[in-house]
Amino acid sequence: MKTPSTEGTTARRRVHPPEESYGLEIRRTVQKLLADRPPLGDLKIINTTLKEMRAALRVFGRYRHVRKVSVFGSARTQPGDPVFRLAEEFARRMADEGYMIITGAGPGIMEACQRGAGRERSFGVNIRLPHEQRPNQVIAGDEKLLTFKYFFTRKLFFIKEAHAVTLFPGGFGTHDEGFEALTLLQTGKAHPMPVVFLDRKNGTYWKTWERYVIDHLLRQHMIAEEDLALFLVTQDVERAVEEITRFYRVYHSSRYVHDLYVIRLNRPLSPRAVEKLNREFGDIVVEGKIELREAFPEEAHDAAPKDLPRLAFRFDRIHFGRLRMLIDRVNELGAN
Repeated sequence: MKTPSTEGTTARRRVHPPEESYGLEIRRTVQKLLADRPPLGDLKIINTTLKEMRAALRVFGRYRHVRKVSVFGSARTQPGDPVFRLAEEFARRMADEGYMIITGAGPGIMEACQRGAGRERSFGVNIRLPHEQRPNQVIAGDEKLLTFKYFFTRKLFFIKEAHAVTLFPGGFGTHDEGFEALTLLQTGKAHPMPVVFLDRKNGTYWKTWERYVIDHLLRQHMIAEEDLALFLVTQDVERAVEEITRFYRVYHSSRYVHDLYVIRLNRPLSPRAVEKLNREFGDIVVEGKIELREAFPEEAHDAAPKDLPRLAFRFDRIHFGRLRMLIDRVNELGAN
């Protein structure tokens, strides 16, 4: 007796595109969540979060091809303050370089940066507070103004959409955002990017902060010396702008492909330059060496151009300060 043939079963089984597969998984998760019968308050949090994330993804999605700088600083800084003028100048310079600016949409440093960048090159990521923080006049009513109920979703987009972070003197919120950005970079939970702490000439705000980091975090072995490579403290607008633009001079973007860390390059490196990278950064390569590669099939759905040259290696996924140093070296070698 013949058993039913299974020939062609695999061929008939539908293979979902990645986007559809994740959509199905989201639906299943929501169905399971409702089956758990959570309290109404929990459902409100999830519902609001999803709605805010969808709105933000739609807004930022239209500008995905443009690099952006998230800026933080005090909402209490007045227009006549030297730091206000500094923030305005910095944002103007970054806009001239083709970048867009993301701020919290409020007054102070936020308004200064949006004045400098202009409405067309600004995003406002506002937060609803008990005293109702209103958006500044530059970004009010713009389609790129978003308002969040929860800080955690707002903070997600500040980092997710950014290609750099710049901080001016500010209060608890500024320090919170600065340390969160550094923590995400230090642990590999954010893509590599420059973090710049910018103060007025002869200012001591971030110098004092940096001294605290060195005296109390580094010297007590709570961070590694290589972690200092994750940020720059400066009082020079040109130096701040150069720190950001130079980072993307040769380096384009990066991602993991299985166990390989893949760095996309705006221009190829010579074999001799790659040899130098292997000599200088072999300590963060788990196995094998840093190699020149072409695009991987797994990158087919990525936004990065497929014709960019690549570097690939088995990164230890621990020493992200050293990884930042490697990227700086790539930019140096590729510029020569």
